[in-house]
Amino acid sequence: MDAVIQGLTLLLDPFNIFLIFIAVLIGVLVGALPGLSSPMAIALLMPFSLSLEPIPAIAMMASLYCAGTFGGSITAILINTPGAPPAVATAFDGYPMAKRGEAGRALGLAAVSSITGGIFSLIIFLFAAPLLAELALKFRPQEYFALAIFALSMLATISGKSSIRNLIAGAFGVLVGTVGIHMTTGVERFTFGIPDLSEGINFIPVLIGLFAMGELLNQSQTLDKVYERITSVVVKLPQFAEIIRMKGTILRSCCIGTFIGILPAEGATVAAIMGYNEAKRFSKNKEQFGRGSPEGIVGPEAANNAATGGAMVPTMALGIPGSGSTAIILAALIMHGFRPGPYLIKETPHFVYAIFGAMLLANFMFLGIGLAGAKIFSRVTLIPRQILWPSVFVFSVVGSYSFASSIFDVWTMLIAGISGFVMTRHGFGPAPLVMGLILGNLVEDIPFNDHLRQQLVEVFRKPHRGLIFLADTADAVQPVYQ
Repeated sequence: MDAVIQGLTLLLDPFNIFLIFIAVLIGVLVGALPGLSSPMAIALLMPFSLSLEPIPAIAMMASLYCAGTFGGSITAILINTPGAPPAVATAFDGYPMAKRGEAGRALGLAAVSSITGGIFSLIIFLFAAPLLAELALKFRPQEYFALAIFALSMLATISGKSSIRNLIAGAFGVLVGTVGIHMTTGVERFTFGIPDLSEGINFIPVLIGLFAMGELLNQSQTLDKVYERITSVVVKLPQFAEIIRMKGTILRSCCIGTFIGILPAEGATVAAIMGYNEAKRFSKNKEQFGRGSPEGIVGPEAANNAATGGAMVPTMALGIPGSGSTAIILAALIMHGFRPGPYLIKETPHFVYAIFGAMLLANFMFLGIGLAGAKIFSRVTLIPRQILWPSVFVFSVVGSYSFASSIFDVWTMLIAGISGFVMTRHGFGPAPLVMGLILGNLVEDIPFNDHLRQQLVEVFRKPHRGLIFLADTADAVQPVYQ
């Protein structure tokens, strides 16, 4: 209980609340803009967040993640163009409702079901993450290795056009993670004589390149696309009786979204599609789906927002990302000096509860912001792309360079962007590559940790000349030569 109070106290600093509000505003805007996505915005935000303290930095990213998932429903309903992939299923019934003059009602249903799903999953996160972390403390290297391999196998369904392509992208991410000098053996791998590669490839430029630059190149092919718009929007909350009538659909989607979110590598898009399918399967009015059924909105919206809290459970408790966005948040945790996994919850529980509080606050904020400003946000699509995307390019270059003040990172970002563009055109999703990059390091390090622990025991049992092994609190062992 003390950790909960301490975490919420740290969060309630006025500056932190202001940053969360800004993150929610950005998240809704990014979600509402077709072509932009939460992973892209989080990747661009990460290098700038390094100048902040860890709690406000991670709180901003988590809040942006929640708000961006909801923001996609605005344009999905109003212009039949999902601003974010998880809102694809929302457009099936949201846009038909908007065309018959019920855009405000559709937006209200999306907002209420979104916040319900988000709060439901955060309550599960509050109780499940500590229990899962306690269980994970008993894991041996074998269990961690099996869990990481399971997470890599789940990449087959994360995105892209086929399971085989996703697994290939994930394997390529694992390969990219091996670049550099191995910290245990000192062997150089795939450096090709380039000194900048000796320390490996940094996360940040790769993430920015894949999600920001890759998307920029993809969107450059649709500069002249014109969207059909619903111009008259009066947002109104649905009646309480209407919500009660659909309580079964909302609760079912909340459970589906939370469960799918907890599964490594699945994320909100899969949850939304499953939420929509199950809403249709259990509905008494199946023939209304696709023509403007309210259940066709609350089903996917409750599920995709429930997946955000669910995805944070394995990210925090096991150090294994539950989605593409949480993979970037996981990388940010590492950059800020944290060790995601069971020790994070055991040693710094106040930090975990502060992130929980930030996501809870973000849900209430995007409810108010989304309802009050839906008409305004629907008009952000009028921003000329000839202005929008050059701005994204500038932020990408600045963000890549600012991390380590290295022009090599800018080149890495550009190469990753071109690679992401080519991959997307041929059906390879960028998210599996990022997940493979993160999980690959976990898979590689686990066996060595167990072996080195045995070496450490041997060092203390008998004299050893010229070599001292230092063990830190992370149970990692690093050889230091005298």
